[in-house]
Amino acid sequence: MATIVFLHAHPDDEASQTSGTMTLAVRRGHRVVCVYATGGEHGGVADDLGDATVSEYRRREAEASAKVIGTARVDWLGYTDSGMAGWEQNDAPGAFVRADLDNAALKLAHILDEEAADFLVGYDWHGNYGHPDHVMVHKVARRATELARRRPHYLEGSMNRDAARRMFAESQAAGADGFDPDGGTDDGNPVGTPEAELTWQVDVREVIDVKRAALACHASQAADAGMMLAMPEEIFAMAFGFEHYLDPALGGPMRPGWPFGD
Repeated sequence: MATIVFLHAHPDDEASQTSGTMTLAVRRGHRVVCVYATGGEHGGVADDLGDATVSEYRRREAEASAKVIGTARVDWLGYTDSGMAGWEQNDAPGAFVRADLDNAALKLAHILDEEAADFLVGYDWHGNYGHPDHVMVHKVARRATELARRRPHYLEGSMNRDAARRMFAESQAAGADGFDPDGGTDDGNPVGTPEAELTWQVDVREVIDVKRAALACHASQAADAGMMLAMPEEIFAMAFGFEHYLDPALGGPMRPGWPFGD
């Protein structure tokens, strides 16, 4: 069985992007490790925050999500959330986007070495939608594979741009707003990756209930997790029932399957 390390930018990114794949991997007997680059300091503030900081609260949510998924280990690179593109927090000391690339990659490489990781999953070149921390995840993950003593097989999580466009067209035809994958991103590029460039489409519909439960663990993030959970179950399954990955060693086009060798 393999050890698979997922690098995510903020707590709740694992739930929306890869929790279905992570759950399937656990059920197949793999060891799943989730590493967060930041504590999500600039996310939503919980109503019951109390004396905790936002990052402390979100760490607890991440641990709860890990229990739902079956994640064997949760770890943190220790950087601060950089905020969206153009925010003044981009320049704050400790912001992930300002981190020295090799230093950040070495932190991740140490975890890869401790775990003797077989696979590392990062993000596509623009982190799906251009968030500075997501783009940095891409850079750090790629560099960490070069610095690890035992180089893991590298994959990139992404969104299916063509599927998102189809869903948006269907929503508009039905008189609903929907999500426009060609607008509103943080860097002006369309979200995700075209199907011709994706490598794997993983069907996670059999564990869609776990994905919803993982998202529910991040209840403080009402604008993101809350919005997704507000979808009717059938629409949620359409939007989040497949997870997508690029394998730079294989390339496209997209095919249904399992990226982790069994």
